[in-house]
Amino acid sequence: MSEPKSSAATSAHTPLIVDLDGTLVTTDVFIEDAFAYIGSHLAGMLNVLGALFRGKAQLKQLVAAQTGFDAALLPYNETVLAYIKVAKASGRKIYLATAANEQRAEAVAKYLGVFDGVFASTATNNLSGSNKARLLVEKFGKGQFDYIGNETKDLKIWREGREAIIVSSSAALVRQARAVAPSCIVLDSGVKCSARDWRKALRIHQYSKNTLVFIPLLTSHSFTAAALINSITAFVAFSLAASSIYLINDLIDIWADRRHPTKCKRPLARGVITPKAGIFAAFGLMLAALWIATTLSYYYLAVLVGYIVLTTSYSLFIKRKLLIDIIVLSLLYTMRIWAGAAAIDVALSNWLLTFSLFIFTALALIKRYTELATRLDANLDNPSNRNYRKDDLPVIGALAAACGMNAVTVFALYVSSDAVAALYPHPDFLWINCPILIYLFGRMLMMAQRREMHDDPIVFVLHDRIWRIAIVIMAAVFLLAMFA
Repeated sequence: MSEPKSSAATSAHTPLIVDLDGTLVTTDVFIEDAFAYIGSHLAGMLNVLGALFRGKAQLKQLVAAQTGFDAALLPYNETVLAYIKVAKASGRKIYLATAANEQRAEAVAKYLGVFDGVFASTATNNLSGSNKARLLVEKFGKGQFDYIGNETKDLKIWREGREAIIVSSSAALVRQARAVAPSCIVLDSGVKCSARDWRKALRIHQYSKNTLVFIPLLTSHSFTAAALINSITAFVAFSLAASSIYLINDLIDIWADRRHPTKCKRPLARGVITPKAGIFAAFGLMLAALWIATTLSYYYLAVLVGYIVLTTSYSLFIKRKLLIDIIVLSLLYTMRIWAGAAAIDVALSNWLLTFSLFIFTALALIKRYTELATRLDANLDNPSNRNYRKDDLPVIGALAAACGMNAVTVFALYVSSDAVAALYPHPDFLWINCPILIYLFGRMLMMAQRREMHDDPIVFVLHDRIWRIAIVIMAAVFLLAMFA
């Protein structure tokens, strides 16, 4: 519910005070700073806890001083901006009053150019709730200012002001505000989050990667109802854990995403999902994943926890390490297969592990190649959150080709080994799959070179028509080797 813009010009003599987080912008600057700091500093979490022990104001000062910031990229609430502009045009004084650190507040004020003054947190004072209310009464007098806010902490300020302007879609907050300011104005919160946005944030489309947990079921020929149920349960737990990590990773990379030509459309980067909502969802999904894992076995739980630790480490610092990030990314895919084996309690073949390592390293390299090619074509700078340069493209492409062909070589050696005879009465049929694999990897590399590759090769593999046909053919070849 929104009031007419003319209400912004109620009194030319009454200053209008505007909050930042959740009001002027649809995000929380401090939370973004904290995750950016943790993601860019190896000891970030310990430093954050140490600063928090000294007070929240000290923590805000620390993360603001150590992280990058661009006020132009923040997701602004257009309704609030329009309200401010009408008030400014009527001759009213406009002030920004925020619990965010003064460095951030000053940057926003400078970018927008509409504020007559700024009140913000310093290294010694956290300007929130009662602290902000006290300061505004000291500066303007009780009942001598209008305030735009968005949360329950602002009730203390609305009680001291003249007019309350609420930026929220919460009916409960509106009721509370009307109890202290009956004539309050309600503006659009600016957060229009749909189920589609949550599907995108949780990367539901990426769940196809977790079908890798079914590979041990197929390769071990454990075709029982119990094994199938366990594999499905493992898939669900892995998917929930992966979604949790995706949310945390998006919070850490939020500034890099806002500068990216396509990742800037992610819900957290756009501000349609708030950082607080992202944090709550991430922890809820993680707890659900761990609980489901305990219903399978402690071995599966250990593998899942290992995956969570490794992928979190990847998000925090490993992804900035040249080539190490590629190896770890391939291990994360291989761990899905390992988890599938743990879920149905079968031994994982060394052949399968070796093949998986090479094939997923090749796909991870193609992913990096595609990302760098996108930046090169868009004339963007080298990525700030990856230790790669655009002129690394030829080397990355060569490494991807080498790993892909090595995966085919491992498969050929497996077909010619004694181990295959124990599972397949007619193993010679499996040779048919070797030229198919060579074609598929070669085609992927050519498509990456032509800029026709999806930014995630695993998703491409699972959705590309040619790959689907090839998978059907290769599955038929395995059936021939088993039953012909």
